[in-house]
Amino acid sequence: MKTAFKFLGIVTMLAMVLGSSGCEYYNRLVTLRQATDRSWADVQNVYQRRADLIPNLVRSVEGAANFEKSTLTSVIQARQQVNKVQLNPNAAPDSPEALKRFQQSQDQLSSAVSRLLVVAERYPELKSTENFRDLQTQLEGTENRIAVERRKFNETVQEYNNATQTVPAVFYAKALGFLPKPYFTASEGAEKAPQVNFNSMIPGAAPTVTPAATPLSTPLMTPPVPIHSPTP
Repeated sequence: MKTAFKFLGIVTMLAMVLGSSGCEYYNRLVTLRQATDRSWADVQNVYQRRADLIPNLVRSVEGAANFEKSTLTSVIQARQQVNKVQLNPNAAPDSPEALKRFQQSQDQLSSAVSRLLVVAERYPELKSTENFRDLQTQLEGTENRIAVERRKFNETVQEYNNATQTVPAVFYAKALGFLPKPYFTASEGAEKAPQVNFNSMIPGAAPTVTPAATPLSTPLMTPPVPIHSPTP
């Protein structure tokens, strides 16, 4: 009988220790996930700011004589595509595929806007207008802010993922629904500035532009390699 009571006491103490540890790890994971969600909301905010600026940019450029229509069309279409690829603005995505589609649409819009600004260099009357200059400055500042917020998001995701994939928290994380989060990745060619070829131009023609994927933004850090492969 004494042995049974002793065994029961040991089991009870072990359950209390594990329960206390479980609460501690759960609270930490909740805190880290909230930080990740907050960082994701900041990313969404700067992307929305850019989307709100683009209609004004298009209207200011449309008034320029003989402005390259295909460049304008690409910006409009890229913005429409962004509107089709929407993610929850209040919770960081769990699906790498969903984040990849979101990033691709946003990078295409960055590239289209970059082409437009480069082509605009051929239109002195456009560059001289105060409205266009203000929009250009705001867009370039927004692109830089996007790069900053994406980098911050990757940092918060790294801390969260490390917490969910290291012992002993890993034993609690999956059971409690704390799944790894995907990272933003640097776009291919993001380190290259757009190329403008004036050598083959004929009078009055727009320059040939070879844009980088996101030339206005600072290249993002390469996401750290998680300890375990993320579970979609």
